[in-house]
This record gives sequence, C-alpha cells and structure tokens, in this order.
Amino acid sequence: MRLSASEKHEIIQIVTRSEIGVKRTLEEFGIARSTFYKWY
Repeated sequence: MRLSASEKHEIIQIVTRSEIGVKRTLEEFGIARSTFYKWY
C-alpha cells in the first residue's frame, strides 16, 4: 500500500489526536507501528 505524503500526514494527525491510543488506532488502519514512526 503506497500512500502520498498528504495521506501520511493525515494519518499522523488522526493517530496523535486519537483518544483510543496509538496502538489501537494503527490496528484499525492496518499500519504497523514501525511504519508509522518512520513517517512520524
């Protein structure tokens, strides 16, 4: 799955503002935590 820079930025914003926590939010998106932190 290839995401554009703007899509990655949007996901970062959603995850960092999520009230259910990073781990659960990323699980819902199907994104590995290691991938998220590379983007971040």
